[in-house]
Amino acid sequence: MAATRVYVARLAGLAVLGPDGESIGRIRDVVVAVRSDRQQPRVHGLVVELPTRRRIFVPILRITAIEPGVVTLNTGTVSLRRFTQRPGEMLALAQIVDSMVRVDDPDLPDLAGVDVHVADLGIEQARSRDWLVSRVAVRGHRRLGRRRTVHVVDWTRVSGLTPHEIGRPGQDVTQLLERFEGMRAADVAQQLRELPEKRRIEVAVALDDERLADVVQELPDDEQVELLSHLEVRRAADVLEAMDPDDAADLLGELPEGEAESLLALMDPQESEPVRRLLEHSPYSAGGLMTPKPVILTPSTTVAEALARVRNPDLTPALASMVFVVRPPTATPTGRYLGSVHIQQLLREPPAHLVGGILDTDLSTLRPELPLAAVTRYFATYNLVCGPVVDEENHLLGAVSVDDVLDHLLPEDWRDQEETDERGGA
Repeated sequence: MAATRVYVARLAGLAVLGPDGESIGRIRDVVVAVRSDRQQPRVHGLVVELPTRRRIFVPILRITAIEPGVVTLNTGTVSLRRFTQRPGEMLALAQIVDSMVRVDDPDLPDLAGVDVHVADLGIEQARSRDWLVSRVAVRGHRRLGRRRTVHVVDWTRVSGLTPHEIGRPGQDVTQLLERFEGMRAADVAQQLRELPEKRRIEVAVALDDERLADVVQELPDDEQVELLSHLEVRRAADVLEAMDPDDAADLLGELPEGEAESLLALMDPQESEPVRRLLEHSPYSAGGLMTPKPVILTPSTTVAEALARVRNPDLTPALASMVFVVRPPTATPTGRYLGSVHIQQLLREPPAHLVGGILDTDLSTLRPELPLAAVTRYFATYNLVCGPVVDEENHLLGAVSVDDVLDHLLPEDWRDQEETDERGGA
């Protein structure tokens, strides 16, 4: 049976189907028009994520039925234009849920004059077929040994949900953070980009340094700089420390020299030193593209130890594909570079064998000054996804991976470009 009253949090992630049962996408948010006169907000429509990850707007009147696990539309033809939030519109999950409000309800005297947070919004269909926000679920105070109680009140009993009040700083982002748990950093970055600026900054502030560093690395350069500028200087330096050195160098390279130096000075010297070395190279050269922390081993390392190193979940697949063998020291710039061993070779060898006995010494190396075009030809020639960068004195400086090359070959707006889907839209 189709529902005429639902809570928006339960809509998140539901499949959206056309009239013939064809899959269109999944619900990511609900668009409502919050007014300043305390009247019930109208629901304008849904934000639906297509299989291509493009987010589009589907008007609420296109919905035929809301059923357990699925929402059905009355048409399979929808606009594939990317969703853009209009003035007066608010996103129920991204902006309203977790907002701080006050409740004036005679049945709930304990909540009088107390700040509480929105836990959910109840919407229902009127006789006119319009959908309106009718109820608000709020989280009360936590009592000793108990979880915070959730109360459901009429919309008219809640104050603090005008566009101006929702836009106040310091709102909670608990629900958003819960949605991001378990998601890949690239997917979190994409969703972060689609949030209003205020909400985006609140989420960034709430994320821990390691998680925020992973997410920032997946943003376009200009958005990395913008996000970093909204953090306290000490926090910005901490995030840079948690980033991969090559990504941190790319970000600092976008800043004025004085600002970059101030942040470098606040970083731990062990973290800032490799970043400083990277900044000495052109960003479009092997030295500027490389990471100074590939998997580096000595000849006496066993195959079993080498395989244990490449199992590190923090390594990208490209960096895990090859280990580099050097004379001590193993920190870059290393002692004399001896050669490399591909992971496929490691998998073929007995665990007790030493990597020094299975070296590939014939693979050409990259010079740090080599331009991007030459690095690209190198990967194409040798069918590699990772290659060593060695200086004139045969010290290993780092390694370039194919994902870093692609980042510089693709257009700056590649994250905004979507492939045309089966319906012929862009």
